[in-house]
Amino acid sequence: MNKITPQEFDIIARDQVPLVGYLGITIEHIGDGVATGRAPYRDEFLRPGGTVSGPVMMTLADFVMYAAVLGKIGRVELAVTTNLSINFLRRPSPRDVIAHARLIKVGKRLAVGEVDMFSEGEEDMIAHVAGTYSIPPL
Repeated sequence: MNKITPQEFDIIARDQVPLVGYLGITIEHIGDGVATGRAPYRDEFLRPGGTVSGPVMMTLADFVMYAAVLGKIGRVELAVTTNLSINFLRRPSPRDVIAHARLIKVGKRLAVGEVDMFSEGEEDMIAHVAGTYSIPPL
């Protein structure tokens, strides 16, 4: 059972992580250790060559992983990223980027997960992310 709804998570985003609101990133689904998010396509997200920039993709990946963590442990806003590693697999199309996070292991102090990223409407993954979140003592 998920411990936070996308609507509750959206309040945290607006209040605690204003960059996400500026970028227009949304969380569309939160489950028990899983989450799906979206970075909407905007021309200012493109880098030379017409591809979505890495910083936008990394921000989306980190944020959707945060949603998955809170979906598992509840509203623990001080859970923070301790590691994020991204492999860019192919050039993203100039369209929305969709990210699917899933936690692999959740312990008392650490949560480890993965994020698969896609250009909207395409099957081939554009990036794979591995990350770790530190969970503060409750």
